[in-house]
Amino acid sequence: MKVTIIGTGTMGQAIAGIVRKGDNSLQALGHGDTETVTGEVVILAVPYPAVREVIDQRGKQLAGKVVVDITNPVDFATFDSLVVPADGSSAAETAAALPDSRVLKAFNTNFAATLTSGTTGELPTTVLIAGDDAEAKALLADVVTAGGLRAVDAGSLHRAREVEALGFLQMTLAAGEKIGWTGGFALLP
Repeated sequence: MKVTIIGTGTMGQAIAGIVRKGDNSLQALGHGDTETVTGEVVILAVPYPAVREVIDQRGKQLAGKVVVDITNPVDFATFDSLVVPADGSSAAETAAALPDSRVLKAFNTNFAATLTSGTTGELPTTVLIAGDDAEAKALLADVVTAGGLRAVDAGSLHRAREVEALGFLQMTLAAGEKIGWTGGFALLP
């Protein structure tokens, strides 16, 4: 499968490693790249505030594609809240802005280190996937499992708000040095 990752930071690089392990084709686009998006699955590996810019620049190119929002919409000024409404999510905002795309939420509950190592503690790294399109979730799950990780269907896109809250909690625990940036939540099979 052809996967495009928009964003070349730490998370983008970690996810690119997973894509490559699974022998999928990879297109990596950084800020300012003008290449057309070619992947069937497009992963937005950018911070929450940059998602709107990506959509403004590439919205037409994302039509018909599976678009994966990995963001945690954290208030980075205070690091004490999410910046989306309590009944919403960044994934829901992305889906509303891209009505012709199949939007998923994934990778936001993972740190780059656990994606790269393939483990969280002694357990396989689990990627939670939320979305309304079963085929889109299956495509992303295939990429994740081919890359050596475990994929778990976390339900509809409406569940993205809980998945984002879990990602936020994990980040605040790591920032408060209660867990390491190489650890995180794991699911027992």
